[in-house]
Amino acid sequence: MRRMELAAVAPEAYRAVLGLETYVRQNLDHTVLELVKLRASMLNGCAFCVDMHSRDALAAGESSRRLFAVAAWREAPFFDERERTALALTDAVTRLGEHGVPDEVWDAVAKVWPEKELADLLVAIATINVWNRLVISTRTQPPLEV
Repeated sequence: MRRMELAAVAPEAYRAVLGLETYVRQNLDHTVLELVKLRASMLNGCAFCVDMHSRDALAAGESSRRLFAVAAWREAPFFDERERTALALTDAVTRLGEHGVPDEVWDAVAKVWPEKELADLLVAIATINVWNRLVISTRTQPPLEV
């Protein structure tokens, strides 16, 4: 059962996170953004976000084959170098341990992403992790019918 409606209880906080969401939508490639959102949501176990972002990506023309492969992206041949490095950074940031993002992950992504785009990618990864934590904590469930 849902614990609270965050937007109603703390509307200013909700709008602040929504501001980050608006920023990344305007500044990051939509395909990469949806892959990153889906991957982080899978890692975090956020059913609401996995459902929403997979539906959003499908509606935007993404193939179901690529979306299913996000769960095993390292072994899947469907992703280009930019997408692969974005997914690797998503894994590292989402599973952030005591040693932070490994140099090999950062160096690989920095090779193929210009600095401003890399900054936007990092903000996108952080933003979906915020959403995941809010949605999981409040036990927000995906709709049964869409």
